Amino acid sequence: MHINPYGSDKASLAVGLVNADPGIDPPAMGELLRHYKTTRPTVDAEETADLLAWAAKLRVVFEAADLDERIDVLNRLLGEAAIQPTIARHDGEMTPHLHYSLDTDSTVKRVKARTATGLAHVVCASGGGRLGCCAREGCTTVFIDTSRNGRRRFCSTQCANRIYVADHRARRRA
Repeated sequence: MHINPYGSDKASLAVGLVNADPGIDPPAMGELLRHYKTTRPTVDAEETADLLAWAAKLRVVFEAADLDERIDVLNRLLGEAAIQPTIARHDGEMTPHLHYSLDTDSTVKRVKARTATGLAHVVCASGGGRLGCCAREGCTTVFIDTSRNGRRRFCSTQCANRIYVADHRARRRA
C-alpha cells in the first residue's frame, strides 16, 4: 500500500511514539522526534511526559476492535489536538501543502496535530485495516501495514519466526 505523502511521515511518527520506551528521557525523545523530521525537536521532562501520555492515547487507535471504534477514537484525538490547518510553502518548495498546526505552536502541540492527522490519513486511505498490533503474545509493538495484500500480522520477521517455529515444534511433538 502506498500511504498518502501527506500522512506517511506523520503516521510513522505516531508509530515511533507508541513504540517508544515508556522510560524514555528528554534527550532520547528529542532524537526520536528529530528522526521523524520534527521541527524544534528538543523537549524537556514535562513535554516528554506529555508526549508519552499522548502516545498512550494513540495506542488505542491501533488496538481498536473495529473501524467505527477506530474512527471514534481518532475523532476525539483530532479534537484534542486542536488542529489548525494552514497552507504552507517553504524550503524552496514550489507546491503548497497542508500544515496541521502553526509553526509557532509548541513541539507537543505540533506532534499531536501531526500524529492524529497522519493516522487519520491512513485510516481514510485504507478503510482502517492497515494499523495493527503485533500478533505475538507478549509483543506490544504497533505498525502500519504497507504490504501489498494488507494481511500483515506481526511487527517484524523476528516475531513472525518465533510464532512459526513454536508452531512447528508443537506439531512435531504431537
